[in-house]
Amino acid sequence: MTCAIRPSPPLSKPKGNSEEQCPLSTMDAGLVNHGRDPYRFSRVMCLERFIIPHINISSMSEKKTEPEVDHLEALEKKPNASSDDVHVETTRLTGAAALTVRQSIYPITLVTILFFLWGFAYGLLDVLNAKFQTALNITAAKAGGLQGAYFGAYFVGPLTYSGWIVRRFGYRWTFIVGLCIYGVGALMFWPSAVYRSFAGFCGSLFIVGSGLSTLETSANPFIATCGPPRLSEFRLELSQAFQAVGSVAAPLLASRVFFKEGDGEDLSKVQWTYLGIACFVFFLAVVFFFSKLPEVTDADMEQQAETSAGLTGYEDKPIYKQYKLVFGVAAQFCYVGAQVGVAANFIKYAEESAKLSQAAATDRFALAQGLFAIGRFAAAGMMMVVKPRFVLLLFMTAIMIFISIAIGVKGEAGVAMLSLVLFFESCIFPTIFTLAIRGLGRHTKRGASWVVAAVSGGALFPSMTGLLADQEGYHISMCVPLIGFTVAFAFPIYLNLFCAKELDGHRETKIGYEGADLSAERKHQDVTWEEKGATGSAAKHLEMDASSE
Repeated sequence: MTCAIRPSPPLSKPKGNSEEQCPLSTMDAGLVNHGRDPYRFSRVMCLERFIIPHINISSMSEKKTEPEVDHLEALEKKPNASSDDVHVETTRLTGAAALTVRQSIYPITLVTILFFLWGFAYGLLDVLNAKFQTALNITAAKAGGLQGAYFGAYFVGPLTYSGWIVRRFGYRWTFIVGLCIYGVGALMFWPSAVYRSFAGFCGSLFIVGSGLSTLETSANPFIATCGPPRLSEFRLELSQAFQAVGSVAAPLLASRVFFKEGDGEDLSKVQWTYLGIACFVFFLAVVFFFSKLPEVTDADMEQQAETSAGLTGYEDKPIYKQYKLVFGVAAQFCYVGAQVGVAANFIKYAEESAKLSQAAATDRFALAQGLFAIGRFAAAGMMMVVKPRFVLLLFMTAIMIFISIAIGVKGEAGVAMLSLVLFFESCIFPTIFTLAIRGLGRHTKRGASWVVAAVSGGALFPSMTGLLADQEGYHISMCVPLIGFTVAFAFPIYLNLFCAKELDGHRETKIGYEGADLSAERKHQDVTWEEKGATGSAAKHLEMDASSE
């Protein structure tokens, strides 16, 4: 169904108050300036985007541009259609943010496969890096520098080039660029291995981190926004669960297939493995180049936020006044730093606490990583029936309890407590991410870049933990992650005290559900339209469309 506005030519600005005499002729000047047909729009475009009061009607062009009209008609027939244009017009409505569960299955599945595959490739990095450290006799202090190089890329990328790419060119091209950067970084390990260069190794890790940070800048918000809003946390939790499976499977496969005991300082297998990773991620880039993914624009997110405003109380505010986002970035920074601090020192903790051999401690760490993957599946299932803010509070409370016990006890009990910390860490990152970007509207992509940049906390906490471990032992060193978890723990408390109504409104919205009654959610939007001049004949169109739903 389309809404056709056809005044008698020539088109001229009516005299008097244009808001009263011609309410339906108020349209987005940006759309007109792009040369699109001012008379033919989809019903959603007419009623929810372009009924705004202040516009110079005389600036409209009566001439139609044939290819652009065809593109609009295609979007009207397929609300979830994606654009093949390299540059994404952020003010264009594509309808991708209102996909139903059925419509979102294909794009979500494709990106989830990407999550698993890059989780697998990331899992290989730990094994390969260990081989490099053994061959080059890298000290513990230098090993901290390697983590700094990798996680430091997360601070640079999302706040500069990757954040800009996703806003200007969209998610699909950001996937492609991120995979290509990752592939280049993997290729650089070959000359680093040939020359046995520590500086080259750090540079390679920085480029790999840049590629993965670019992927996260696009993949996480894409999963969170592509489909019914009430399932955002479930979708991202489930997708990242498959990433965790890949991260657990890769080291086990590498230790039993790629590498054997006694390889010593031979780096030839490391070189070939990195070359295989590079070829694989370049292949993924080609797959995404030919894939049709729906593009979620800033206009789509703004429309989604405004449509559900009756439930959430959404207000379009500048991004620096989005206090939930700012708190979420701080919580994510401290949480990721604490998580990496625990993981980086888990094996040494087990050796010191339970007097285990390195091989036995490594097996315990593999078991803990398995619990981490299981925890993500468990959290995803819980979020189908429990509000995500409650799940986040529950898991963070458990982390605080078990990390405190792990500091105070020794032996097998301490190792078991630290393993449970990894289990409850499982849902924290994706849940903080989705709750922090909830209700940002047109600021969603920029806000997501900020939250991904907070992963750079992993560059700070491990070295601090290691420094304290050298002085006081690995038990006491867990006080550093405890501090990070404490800051992150304040975030779910804040959400439950001050943001409950907003978050529950997003949880209750029926956007993206076939045949859903959105009248309650549109109530606030109807009032907004009337305040903007959508009266008279415009109100009749609104009433007719609401009843037709």
